[in-house]
Amino acid sequence: MKLRSADWFGKQDKMGFVHRSWFRTQGYPDDYFINRPVIGICNTWSELTPCNAHLREIAEVVKRGVLEAGGVPFEFPVTSLGETVMRPTTMLFRNLTSMDVEETIRANPLDGVVLLTGCDKTTPSTIMGACSVDLPTIVVPGGAMLNGHFRGECIGSGSFNWAIKEKQGVENYTEQDIHEVEAGIARSQGHCMTMGTASTMACMSEALGLTLPGAAAIPAVDARKKLIAQLSGRRIVEMVKENLKLSHILTRNAFENAIVINSAIGGSTNFIIHLLAIAGRIGVPLSLEDFDIIGSRIPLLVNLKPSGKFLMEDFYYAGGLPVVIREMEPYLQTDVLTVNGKSLSANCTISPCYNTEVITTLQAPLQPEAGIVVLKGNLCEQGAVIKPAAASAHLLKHRGRAIVFESIEDYLARIDDPDLDIDEQCVMVLKGVGPVGYPGMPEVGNLDLPMKLLQKGIKDMVRISDGRMSGTAGGTVVLHVSPESSVGGVLALVRDGDMIELDVNARKLHLDISEEELVARKVHWQAPLPMATRGYVKFYIDHVQQAHLGADLDVLRNGSGSEVLRDLH
Repeated sequence: MKLRSADWFGKQDKMGFVHRSWFRTQGYPDDYFINRPVIGICNTWSELTPCNAHLREIAEVVKRGVLEAGGVPFEFPVTSLGETVMRPTTMLFRNLTSMDVEETIRANPLDGVVLLTGCDKTTPSTIMGACSVDLPTIVVPGGAMLNGHFRGECIGSGSFNWAIKEKQGVENYTEQDIHEVEAGIARSQGHCMTMGTASTMACMSEALGLTLPGAAAIPAVDARKKLIAQLSGRRIVEMVKENLKLSHILTRNAFENAIVINSAIGGSTNFIIHLLAIAGRIGVPLSLEDFDIIGSRIPLLVNLKPSGKFLMEDFYYAGGLPVVIREMEPYLQTDVLTVNGKSLSANCTISPCYNTEVITTLQAPLQPEAGIVVLKGNLCEQGAVIKPAAASAHLLKHRGRAIVFESIEDYLARIDDPDLDIDEQCVMVLKGVGPVGYPGMPEVGNLDLPMKLLQKGIKDMVRISDGRMSGTAGGTVVLHVSPESSVGGVLALVRDGDMIELDVNARKLHLDISEEELVARKVHWQAPLPMATRGYVKFYIDHVQQAHLGADLDVLRNGSGSEVLRDLH
């Protein structure tokens, strides 16, 4: 076959000489440049991304596999996204990393790509970038860390974050208690071990057919993580020889399968915004409504925090995602192609479950209907989402008085004011945290409750925003309201005291004021000043799409392919 890299290394002219001779600084022999697939290893390692700190070692293992299969591996870095440290939010930079990945792949002599992923946005961003080039590509998830423990209790590295205020203010955790948890909650390499966004993205990759079978749930420090990495290195060389590109795998059926599996595992709401963006890059029609139509009435089979009891390490020991795929076959398009050249069904034929408390069956699900519900109404004309599996049943139909926070700073300044006129029947509304408004649509939608209500024993309230929430969080939280408040969506017009109606079964989110009042308020509404006037952030604000489209940049939809016609000299 004609290798793409031959346009760089296979020519016997001036440019062939240039391309080969500079690579010889590494000591590569002649056969590196003759009919051997060149594999790019896209590494999201960074010391600023703790979840991905082990990927340098994983990259070396992938290289072994590539060399064994007759390929030539070249590792390259891209912008890494550390969920736990980057401000104002890694979501602001997801699209930037995707651009980095896309242009690096296209501009270089690569025949196939291995994506090393882990922390939340490192998975969708690298897949988005790779889709825009459409070469043979395989994903190696970095894996979750081992379970956290504190005084005999199994705790999740993400989920505990959202309980700290309650632990300190209600359960009388001391400073020393918190310090002990801090020192032991993230106790190994890897990403969050709840079914948060990082774990959801790993499972998404496997459900889409982009990983070798069973890759998603292997803990980061398990020796089998290195095994799957080495086998992935071998497999990508074969994929190049077969010309098995992303567009051959990422069909509409594959996306529908991913939606079903995400519901069955109790995956993060962030799954929606990332899968929409990936579909937009590969050119597969996918809408927000599809997530409700296809996935909202799927049984929940995986008993993991934040919707359940266990953690990713337990999920792996129970059999991992292949067990779920096998169990969910009646709901799936099982003949779809995966990166190993086999169908999704064939990969999971022999997938025994070792712990039915962690992974249940269709006959005895944890919940008969889970998934993510898409809401519509005058408050969210283009849609909003809620995760019923993580919500309180008594709040799924609720009408309450709005308590409005115009910004995250407004919320932080007033939420624990004893004089704040709020009770558990109220609906907390947060504005200004959408793609344009924050900018970047941060994970702040799961607002902490007022301390005075926590101390009364209140655990949950209805909360509404145009932002996102961490996949490790729970609660009756309405997210991704579109259009967002900062571009003039109806959310911008909500005032204290307005009555808001939520009815999840009816797919309804409604602001109970007249159309005439809405029009009058709209006349007086003024758009906030942009949060940046230069650089990438300005570019992002000018081009980001709304949440119901995946919050990608409008100029990045679809792809440009892999061809580069002009040389550098």
